Amino acid sequence: MVLVTDDDAFLSIGDLARRTGLPVKTIRYYADIGLVPPTDRSPAGYRRYDAVALARLDLVRTLRELGVDLATVRQVLDRTLSLADMATAHAAALDAQIRLLRTRRSVLRAVAALGIDDHEELDLMNRLAHLSAAERQQIIDDYWSSAFDGLDTDPAFAARMRSVRVDLPDDPTPAQVEAWVELAELVQDPSYRARVRQMAEAGASASDGAAGSGSADSGSAGSGSAGSGSGSVGSGSDGSAGSGSVGPSPEELALYSSVSELVTPLDSAGIPPSSPEGRLVVDQLAPRFAHARGVDDDADFRQELGEQIALFSDRRVERYWELVGVINGWPAAQVSSGSVATMEWFAQALLAAADS
Repeated sequence: MVLVTDDDAFLSIGDLARRTGLPVKTIRYYADIGLVPPTDRSPAGYRRYDAVALARLDLVRTLRELGVDLATVRQVLDRTLSLADMATAHAAALDAQIRLLRTRRSVLRAVAALGIDDHEELDLMNRLAHLSAAERQQIIDDYWSSAFDGLDTDPAFAARMRSVRVDLPDDPTPAQVEAWVELAELVQDPSYRARVRQMAEAGASASDGAAGSGSADSGSAGSGSAGSGSGSVGSGSDGSAGSGSVGPSPEELALYSSVSELVTPLDSAGIPPSSPEGRLVVDQLAPRFAHARGVDDDADFRQELGEQIALFSDRRVERYWELVGVINGWPAAQVSSGSVATMEWFAQALLAAADS
């Protein structure tokens, strides 16, 4: 015990409470666990504290206000952990908590915006939104594996598809949370995976054929490339062309723009592909496609072209890239949207013309 001859050198527990703003009960607890022990006791047994104890208590109060746990506070006081190291570790922990809180906020805002009133749907959204970045990417990697594994697909193309990451921000918007939940459900849907696998198999099979032939060009998802705007497995934000190693020629790619220009007004007006207007579009475009492939424009060619475009067109694939764009914050113009319907219309027009 420290011998004291000047009572003014000490503060009572009540004095400490007034100076620090801490409750007496809290100061007493810190003393009981040895965090801020009293300097001395009065003849009557009351705890008394000197200036060093006051400074120690001030540090404890500050660290606790910053959310530092008592075990770490003790390490700092005992000088087994520097303030700088403690601050670094605690700041990292706070960053993780902030990310978690931001995600929770976005989930709640998304639930409110969507008017979700089903606890199972709420639970699914919450679980998917709280996956780690590695867990989210694993879902996407598994999707691409189901599409390409075991196929003789162009390695560069498969690597390009796999390289597109899904980066949900630390502070996602409700729209990004909604997009991620929809994307996760989409890529785990067995029917969608089977459809993408079908595209990849057709593309790989066409790539194994004679390069430069009409079937190889179309089978490589030329009808479903990003250039055509169709929803093929290879539709991407980078203008990648198709699901195989052989892509459409520049001349053919340019034709897909013509398809969009001619078909979009008709489709928007509700004119069916089998109409006379649809036949007129086919008569304008089919000869140009045939010329680009070096073949004759006849009923068989139109049938084949229509089937190829239909095979490599799927609105769900287009939706995949739209969702990836929303999650990653890509500019809207970077991801094609709505063009699959145009290609589907043109495919039906081709098949109708072939049968007539």
